[in-house]
Amino acid sequence: MKKSILALALAGAFAVPAFAQTAAPAAEAEASPHTLTANVGLFSEYRFRGIAQTASRPAIQGGFDYSHASGFYVGNWNSNVDASAGFPDGNIEMDFYGGYKAAFGDFGVDVGGIYYYYPGSSYVPGGRSQAEAVTNKEIYLGASWKFISAKWYYSVDDYFSMRGWDSTGTANGNGTKGTQYFDLSGNFDLGSGWGINGHVGYLNMAHASNADYTDWKLGVTKDINGWVIGAAYIGTDAKGSKNGSNYQPYLFTKSSGYQYDSGKDTVVVSVSRTF
Repeated sequence: MKKSILALALAGAFAVPAFAQTAAPAAEAEASPHTLTANVGLFSEYRFRGIAQTASRPAIQGGFDYSHASGFYVGNWNSNVDASAGFPDGNIEMDFYGGYKAAFGDFGVDVGGIYYYYPGSSYVPGGRSQAEAVTNKEIYLGASWKFISAKWYYSVDDYFSMRGWDSTGTANGNGTKGTQYFDLSGNFDLGSGWGINGHVGYLNMAHASNADYTDWKLGVTKDINGWVIGAAYIGTDAKGSKNGSNYQPYLFTKSSGYQYDSGKDTVVVSVSRTF
């Protein structure tokens, strides 16, 4: 569940001065078309599309990204998660993604796919008799203009292995393939290392009652010698109330029996870096 969304990419250019008495080379070495970066971050809580993934506990996150000058890229991103967030017997999320990006002046396009994997995590979906591994497969299409971006995600299989349900939470025999998520985000550089960011998203879950919701975020960042300090207010209108009259799909339960609203408004603070 890549955030996305979480670390500032840094780039540097270095030049070697030529001395008058030294003959210039016939041609300068071409810049490598390959770029490899790594990122790491510590967050007070992991929120994916506004929903708590670590039950109000901190998360350590990190990954690697490779890109080619042609526009193609692949990457991996990882985080700890809490079993109560829908990952029984699991505590790690591993995302693998790849795609193609292109820029046309201030405009950009991004198309690709992402696979979410939770080692050791499985459960029995509603209407099924055997346990299945918790996974998710999505394709995405994005566009950007200057500091604004929009992206559409489409689940090509059951959304995180979930089966559909009715207003009482009873399995309705349908899958959740075709679930869509819409993301509108902005990141603006204020100068002197300061930045602000905002996001609004909408989840449309297929064949699942009371599961659609909107999430939002407003944050500020400060770059200090390559380390990015951040704080963000995150909220949703996801149905997770203990007093809800209908089925509340985002009311999560820990192994201790404690229930919590996974979409409740919160503030997340973080420190991250890209190398």
